[in-house]
Formats: sequence, C-alpha cells, structure tokens
Amino acid sequence: MPGRNVVLKPKPETAQKLDRPKLYKVILNNDDYTPREFVTVVLKAVFRMGEETGRRVMLTAHRFGSAVVVVCQKDIAETKAKEANDLAKEAGFPLLFTVEPEE
Repeated sequence: MPGRNVVLKPKPETAQKLDRPKLYKVILNNDDYTPREFVTVVLKAVFRMGEETGRRVMLTAHRFGSAVVVVCQKDIAETKAKEANDLAKEAGFPLLFTVEPEE
C-alpha cells in the first residue's frame, strides 16, 4: 500500500446551541392586613425598587389581587421571594410573594 494517498478531512464543527435559562416571575399577592407602606418598604429593600415604582407595583397588586414584581432566573426568584416573605413574617404580616414559571 505504499502508493496510496490518504486524505483526511476534518469533521464539520457543530455549533453547540445553548438554551437560555427558563425565567420565573415573582408575584406579589394582595392581602387585607399588610399596610401599604410596609409592602413598599419590602419592595424597595428586597427588589431594589425606587419609591414610585414600589408604590405602583403595590397599588397594582391592591387593585388586581396580584402583581408581577420581577422576572428572572429560578434561583434568584426563589431567593428574593423567600427574603421578602421572611421580612413580612418577622414583622407579623401575612404578606406573600410567590414564584411561578414565565409562559
């Protein structure tokens, strides 16, 4: 076999397609007991909202029963919701933040 030429062709590169992480919504649920001012303080402290933005989110939840606070990765959403719920529990309020997948 000394007279044979062997030609090696490189394999075509397959581009790896990375999926974006699924996003989750943190939802503020309205209740009849937690003061509006406290809700606004929690939104400012945990979600880094300004005074006006926090008030708008709080009023949206008050009027419609719930409001989306933020959309982010699952671990961040769960951490923020837990932190906000813990603040409310420490203060003795039934304020509730929940997490659900974005559709």
